[in-house]
Amino acid sequence: MTGTTDLDLERLTSWLEQNLAEFKGPARVEKFNRGQSNPTFQLMSASGDYVLRRKPPGVLLKSAHAVEREFRVQKALAGSDVPVAKMHVLCEDDTVIGSAFYVMELVKGRNFDDPRLPDLNTETRAGIYDQMNRVLAAIHGVDLEVSGLSDFGPDGNYYRRQIDRWTRQYRASETETIADMDALIAWLDENVPNDDGRRTLVHGDYRIDNLLFAENGPACVAVLDWELSTIGHPFADLAALIMQWQRPPGTEGRGLAGVDRTRLGIPEDQAFIDAYCERARLTGIPDFGFYLAFAFFRMGAILQGVKKRALDGNASNPELGLRLGASVPEYAAGGLKAANCH
Repeated sequence: MTGTTDLDLERLTSWLEQNLAEFKGPARVEKFNRGQSNPTFQLMSASGDYVLRRKPPGVLLKSAHAVEREFRVQKALAGSDVPVAKMHVLCEDDTVIGSAFYVMELVKGRNFDDPRLPDLNTETRAGIYDQMNRVLAAIHGVDLEVSGLSDFGPDGNYYRRQIDRWTRQYRASETETIADMDALIAWLDENVPNDDGRRTLVHGDYRIDNLLFAENGPACVAVLDWELSTIGHPFADLAALIMQWQRPPGTEGRGLAGVDRTRLGIPEDQAFIDAYCERARLTGIPDFGFYLAFAFFRMGAILQGVKKRALDGNASNPELGLRLGASVPEYAAGGLKAANCH
């Protein structure tokens, strides 16, 4: 964490004392280094510690940084099989700190940047990956009617909608021509599968560094960063996870490429997919190459937006934003490779 913030603490404290019954000032704030899209802060006060997530300041792309949706979905999941932090209060009044924000419970737990989990033993590693599998299946198994989320995303072909949306977002933040990205967009546009009727909650950014695990043991205690969640197709989340594992290892790529997974107790891609299918009561997933190509494209488009915000001075961490943005051509190439294996 860093002590640098741009929050008006006096106005924030006053608003929270009026709108969050248990809250008592004075307060101090430290910014988390994580949270590239929506700046995230630990809020410490006389009444305890909290987490605050806000929209970034400045001009934003339409529908981006939707903290209101993050708040709604996590509130709806309280008490479900999907572990989430308790939501306290949402503020949509930009005059308080300059943009919308929400305050939630600070969940104690371990967060891992490196999916190799180098500091853990084989048994714990295997347990964490099984938890990742279980929680992903639980997200896709949420009853949309019971949870009040049936209107959380539009009807229709999810992939058609997403390809159109992220193509628009990519074009709006494009800073240079990337031939592989143009070719990948064209291929996806021509290979959208027919709507198979699957309609579930999707997280939209499901990966190990967006999960918190128990301080002792492998249990997942909270799923974080719901900004991209919607009603959509479950295989998009699964493919995004597999896509990440094809990236180089380390805290930047956060991948498993070239890693001896058997020695570490980490499941191979197909074993993880098979375990998910068993939990989701599926016999298998045909044409997985399309979903994987889509996952590479979507992440490339997201990181292009991060790069553009860094160049425009609106990024939470500009240096990291530029570094992440430099990998967009690699995501485009990975997507084309998956497409050719379709």
